[in-house]
Amino acid sequence: MALTMVEIPEQKLYDGNRFPAVISPTPTPAAAATPRLTETIQANKQYIQDQLLKSGAVLFRGFPVNTASDFNDVVEAFGYEENPYVGTAPRTKIVGRVFTANEAPPDHKIPFHHEMVLYPEFPSKLLFFCEIEPVSGGETPIVLSHIVYERMKDKHPQFVQKLEEHGLIYTKVLGQDYDPSSAMGRGWKSTFGTEDKNIAEQRAAKLGYVLEWLDDGVKTIRGPIPGIKCDSSTRQRKVWFNNIMAVYLGWKDDARNSDPEKALAFGDGSPLAADVIYDCQKILEDESVAIPWRKGDVLLLDNMAVLHSRNPCTTPRRVLASLCK
Repeated sequence: MALTMVEIPEQKLYDGNRFPAVISPTPTPAAAATPRLTETIQANKQYIQDQLLKSGAVLFRGFPVNTASDFNDVVEAFGYEENPYVGTAPRTKIVGRVFTANEAPPDHKIPFHHEMVLYPEFPSKLLFFCEIEPVSGGETPIVLSHIVYERMKDKHPQFVQKLEEHGLIYTKVLGQDYDPSSAMGRGWKSTFGTEDKNIAEQRAAKLGYVLEWLDDGVKTIRGPIPGIKCDSSTRQRKVWFNNIMAVYLGWKDDARNSDPEKALAFGDGSPLAADVIYDCQKILEDESVAIPWRKGDVLLLDNMAVLHSRNPCTTPRRVLASLCK
């Protein structure tokens, strides 16, 4: 099944590889139907995998993927095992292995993060699908984690050394119920799938969390866990694998008394320097690629190699997601 590597203005070049790689159908005679993405994947699995390994991200553009069911077929075509979602982001199951992307209010920017970085088992790959393209904004910016690590190590070597030696402790306050006005979304009942505090504690412990109950919610404590990891699939290079930006820019919630500066510490208990964190945010923005969504786009990400975020948008916008092992 023929496919074509194309170039678009937003791509960046790293080590001779375009980021992201962009794959479109090979042009066909006017009377011929555009090949389905499922068939293209099945016929070119090794080639696509090679592109993902080299680039970290692959955008499929111009294929007839129109509905959530079409996208679910695409997910199945890759043959990756499903990775269930665990976390506090508000999401809704649509069909099969397909969920909504984070349903935080559209005027909120979702900071750069890796998916489920706080959990023992995190997805290896992420797939996104644009069902309804936004009127404006709403891009899903992406950035290579090893580039962020290298630039941070050059600019803030002591910070990075401490991060590698001690890891991070994350503290988050969860309310009881879902709060649609908050990017943190879920309360502890939906996060742990129970209204029983004892069961919640058991499930939290399996995920490596300690719970401290409050009058109107619970404080969750996780760590120390690594803030830098080694990506074994890409020549053992180190990657920036943490939720520092998500905590500092996305965990503020007055209703839950969540203070980003108290939510994150090095593994030895010492605080993180805010000026260094905002330097990191600038690096993330400088190195990121933000491609405007088009209806039918499918984006495949290596979750360890690439961080992603979401720009504010004008609705309607509907981007769906699937997580894979």
